[in-house]
Amino acid sequence: MVAAPVPLRALTVGVTEAGVVLVCFGAGTGAVRAQLAEAGRRLDVAPVEDAERAGPIAAELADYLAGRTKTFDAPIDWRLTHGDQQVVLRTLYDEVGYGDTITYGELAVRSGAYATERGAGQAARRVGAIMGSNPVPVIVPCHRVLAANGLGGFGGGLESKRWLLDLEGALPPMLDLW
Repeated sequence: MVAAPVPLRALTVGVTEAGVVLVCFGAGTGAVRAQLAEAGRRLDVAPVEDAERAGPIAAELADYLAGRTKTFDAPIDWRLTHGDQQVVLRTLYDEVGYGDTITYGELAVRSGAYATERGAGQAARRVGAIMGSNPVPVIVPCHRVLAANGLGGFGGGLESKRWLLDLEGALPPMLDLW
C-alpha cells in the first residue's frame, strides 16, 4: 500500500515476477481485495503481501505523487490486458508523457486499434471504456486521457484526476475549476 495525498488517499499495488500488474485505489477495502482476488484468478496466483517485491514500486509511486519523479522504472506485467485494450494502453504508456494530455479520440487514432471503426465518437467511447478497465492506473497514465469537451471519467474519481493533472502541470485552464 502507498499512502497517497488527498484526494487519492491510498493506492494498493499488485506485483508479479514480471512487474506491476495492478494498481487499485484504496487500501484494504473490500473492493480492493476483490480486485486483487480477481486479478489473482486471472493470473492463476493467490494474492499475498510481499513488501520486498512491492516495496520498490510503492517507493516509485510515492516519489511520483510527491513530485520527486516524473517517470516509472518498474516494468509492467501486461497479462491482465489483451487485444485492443493492450494496444491502446501500451500506446498511452509509451507515447503520452508526464505533463502531456491526449483525447480519447486522438488516442484511438494514434494507437490504430480502431482504424476500422465507423465514426470517431464510437472509437473514442471504446477507448474510454479501455481507460476504465486499465489495471495499472497512474503508472499507465489514463488520467492523461481527456474527453474532447472536458475531463472525461476516471476510476479514482474526477477529483483525483484533476489532482494528478495539476501535479503534472497538465490541467487545461478551462478544466481547473474546482
